[in-house]
Amino acid sequence: MFLSVFDMFKVGVGPSSSHTMGPMVAAARFLDQMRASPFEFVGLRASLHGSLAFTGVGHATDRATILGLAGFMPETYDAVNAAKAMAEIKATHTVTPDGLGILRLNPTTDLIFDYDHALPGHANGMILMATDKQGDVILRESYYSIGGGFVMTEAELTAGKDSDEGAPVPFPFKTAAEMLDMAAESGKSIAAMKRINEISRGCEASLAKGTARLWQVMRDCMDRGLATDGILPGGLNVKRRAKNIHEALQAERGMNLTAPHTINDWMSVYAMAVNEENAAGGQVVTAPTNGAAGVLPATLRYYLDHVPGASSTHVEDFLLTAAAIGGLVKFNASISGAEAGCQAEVGSAAAMAAAGLCAVMGGSPEQVENAAEIALEHHLGMTCDPVRGLVQVPCIERNGLGAIKAVSAASLALRGDGSHLVPLDTCIETMRQTGQDMHHKYKETSLGGLAVNIPNC
Repeated sequence: MFLSVFDMFKVGVGPSSSHTMGPMVAAARFLDQMRASPFEFVGLRASLHGSLAFTGVGHATDRATILGLAGFMPETYDAVNAAKAMAEIKATHTVTPDGLGILRLNPTTDLIFDYDHALPGHANGMILMATDKQGDVILRESYYSIGGGFVMTEAELTAGKDSDEGAPVPFPFKTAAEMLDMAAESGKSIAAMKRINEISRGCEASLAKGTARLWQVMRDCMDRGLATDGILPGGLNVKRRAKNIHEALQAERGMNLTAPHTINDWMSVYAMAVNEENAAGGQVVTAPTNGAAGVLPATLRYYLDHVPGASSTHVEDFLLTAAAIGGLVKFNASISGAEAGCQAEVGSAAAMAAAGLCAVMGGSPEQVENAAEIALEHHLGMTCDPVRGLVQVPCIERNGLGAIKAVSAASLALRGDGSHLVPLDTCIETMRQTGQDMHHKYKETSLGGLAVNIPNC
């Protein structure tokens, strides 16, 4: 099993990888299908199902779908151009994707939120349709946004299509146990094995350039969040707090007045800055999702800015190790909040971040696996209950606490020798089972939990 670091970490747009990026990617795939078709198309329609319907407005799924059908893509998304395009689409009820001419699309009538009919394959389902002159549907495809910006058609999901279709890689571990066995046999670290796998599909220069860009985008996002205040969009009137907290922390430096636990505030503010940017629809990196995008960069910045002896030369090892763990979670369970609750998002992110931190601080493969297990274990059962479907409450603070748990997990693992009672594979399987048993109202539908127990208007 091989999942590239560039699949796990994707540059995209907020507020949600599954509800914003995924539908935009699905729309792009559908446009490609239309371009390859012999039919003459006149119009477009879409229906959103399951979690995409219940929290679609709060997650900007409707806007992402419309913009996707107009030709926008997450990795090249420009907010100014998108706003202009949306205004034009609302005024003309048309879109003009490249190579397909002018197509009818009325955002009010051609995009349906179907709350009553979930699609069978996944909680995040959508149907895209193209019509002829009479308004009859002549091309139709069902898509599932399965978390982290990954999208599959109904046929791909039914066939159990693996995300990896390339040539075999030198270290094809599908479980943590296999990963540790290969590390022991080869004498290589998890990052080294992952690097060899990546280079076998590309080249060393591309890997270095790509991982450097990922960290740059993560850090730029964080810096924007630390420098911006105001009210987040969506109607909850949630105030951005990262800027004020960061300024207070900077002012306290060198005053010998702060308690040791203030380091937790630094970790939290780094994560909150990212997730405030995500909530505002800014550019973020899935890590492994948008809703959990703050945990890993906050942990990495904690390492670089606060750990004595830290070096930026270790950033690639951090990301490669984290991606290896994220791939195990995605392959054997889920990184989708709509499928398994927030344990699959922030829990997975904390496991990835803990593993990355443990690795760059000199941890053995066994200690890295232990760090990931500790972090994931202590997120088991966490629900996804965003108020008004917005990725704000409890999501922003939750990323801060996820980063703190990640650092604690790495530290605990480094204090041991890597031996522990619960294997990471067992913890991942437990997370899968827990998500399967979790009531749907706690899986990104905003039908339970905080979403219904506090005023949201």
